[in-house]
Amino acid sequence: MVDQALLENKVRLIMELRSLGIHDTNVLSAIETVPRELFLPEALKKHAYDNVSLPISLGQTISQPYVVARMTEALEMSGRQRVLEIGTGSGYQAAVLSCLSRRVYTIERLRPLLVEAERRLGLLNVTNLTSKYGDGALGWPEAAPFDRILLTCAAAERPG
Repeated sequence: MVDQALLENKVRLIMELRSLGIHDTNVLSAIETVPRELFLPEALKKHAYDNVSLPISLGQTISQPYVVARMTEALEMSGRQRVLEIGTGSGYQAAVLSCLSRRVYTIERLRPLLVEAERRLGLLNVTNLTSKYGDGALGWPEAAPFDRILLTCAAAERPG
């Protein structure tokens, strides 16, 4: 069943992102395609297309849509890149990246978050993504090199 209010809010969000300077139509299309509500707790789904970060679990948040769009746009994706994402979180950013890259590798240090993200990404049939439980500060040497690296978490130092 289609939630008309969510659809209207999604359109409003895309227009807001444009007004905030997001111009890459591929990035906007990816954000429009990925159902952000799938990555939120049930009680927060009605806020899926508000331009705010929201709590997910374990003290973590799903990033504000503008931040997702800006970071993704900064990667200058052409569809051919192998991307390493450090900090899977809910899986939302990884889903957006999967629309724009050849392959996404995503690392999460909190196993419950990774398990839930993998479930959600499976529901979306994301096939160009590999996930791993581990410390993102160690990188992913066995899958390197990467064309782009995106940190969606705090890091004390640059990953190896």
